[in-house]
Amino acid sequence: MDKQTEYVLRTVEERGIRFIRLWFTDVLGYLKSFAITPAELETAFDEGMQFDGSAIDGFSRVQEADMLAHPDPTTFQILPWRGDEAGVARMFCDLTTPDGEPFEGDPRSVLKRNLERAGDLGYTFFVGPEVEYFYFEDDGPEPKALDRGGYFDLTPLDVAQEYRRRTIMALENLGIPVESSHHEVSPSQHEIDLRYTDALTMADSLMTTRLAVKEVAMENGIHATFMPKPVEGVDGSGLHLHLSLFEGDTNAFHETGAEYGLSKVAQGFVAGLLHHGTAITALTNQWVNSYKRLVSGYDAPVWITWARNNQSSLVRIPTPKKGKPTSTRIEYRSPDPACNPYLAFSVILAAGLAGVEGNYELPDEIRSDVSGFSGEERAAAGISRIPGNLASALDAMESSELVAEALGEHLFEWFLRNKRNEWDRYQRHVSRYELVEYLPIL
Repeated sequence: MDKQTEYVLRTVEERGIRFIRLWFTDVLGYLKSFAITPAELETAFDEGMQFDGSAIDGFSRVQEADMLAHPDPTTFQILPWRGDEAGVARMFCDLTTPDGEPFEGDPRSVLKRNLERAGDLGYTFFVGPEVEYFYFEDDGPEPKALDRGGYFDLTPLDVAQEYRRRTIMALENLGIPVESSHHEVSPSQHEIDLRYTDALTMADSLMTTRLAVKEVAMENGIHATFMPKPVEGVDGSGLHLHLSLFEGDTNAFHETGAEYGLSKVAQGFVAGLLHHGTAITALTNQWVNSYKRLVSGYDAPVWITWARNNQSSLVRIPTPKKGKPTSTRIEYRSPDPACNPYLAFSVILAAGLAGVEGNYELPDEIRSDVSGFSGEERAAAGISRIPGNLASALDAMESSELVAEALGEHLFEWFLRNKRNEWDRYQRHVSRYELVEYLPIL
């Protein structure tokens, strides 16, 4: 028994923990959970806990129902929002088949497999996200904002700063360091920036953050949402990802004296993201609503370009801190906070590594706002648009060998099937816009 497992068993006993929730996600990134008692904990570590995978979307067929959840002791944390109730802790799980093989439908296992491939090349993948979301009075179909604040506004306009403060305290109690937080551009929109760490830890942290934000909101009688575009006419919520590869303690993206300070590895990674950006968009922006955010006129990327100081580009190169080469990074700006982080990180990493291994050539920097270009100017510069809707994104994904390999056959097929169904339902829906626009005149 390793030291981390011993620590969990000892802590559960000493802190009087009554229930341990075992967490995992389905193909869409919905958090799933079942609880065990301390009496079952050693068995869970030794053998895994059995559950019915056929009941969870994107997992397995009826004839492949039995799955085992193996708790990861390094993710053990006591949940801070249980108040005076009996102690409850959680651990993320890796899922296997009964014969001990990693389950192909487990998003966390998919990410681990892609990280192992990066490790074989000598790299560790680090991620630092900016997580945007909205607070509303309730979860009704007519969103009601809590404030009229704007970017970085403080009281009295930012009435929700106390909710952010409580959320940050909860996250830090869960071992998730927060770098900063502030009011975002839109009324009742907020942002929490998590301190960068390795991609697997960050994917777990993002799942925890989404739950923590919602739990704190619910405790205060309001509703929090990570829906990409809940309000028409204002900015939507993004998940800007700051990415880097490290070789040991050395930032593989930095090279002193190189143009822009970017190493050949960094330039290849950016080129890979641009080359495969269309194919991976269905994973970074997986909902019909995601594409209401990815339109011109707001702080969201539309065109597949890169730049150092252009907020409209798909990939931005932030200025590193002076004298701190470890801060060299790239920012991937299209994802939204409602994505499945395990799958999104997997395809982002696969795209970047393809550019590194294939020595992709980095296109010219586009410093201007491409939305002002004519069609001829964009064509001459070789600039293409990211998918404009979920159907186009799925078409691009389906034709991508890179995405199929990164996800594995099981998840690749389940994701496409599920999202095709979502698009079909959306296509049949008659929206309020259509009724208001057409009913009186047609």
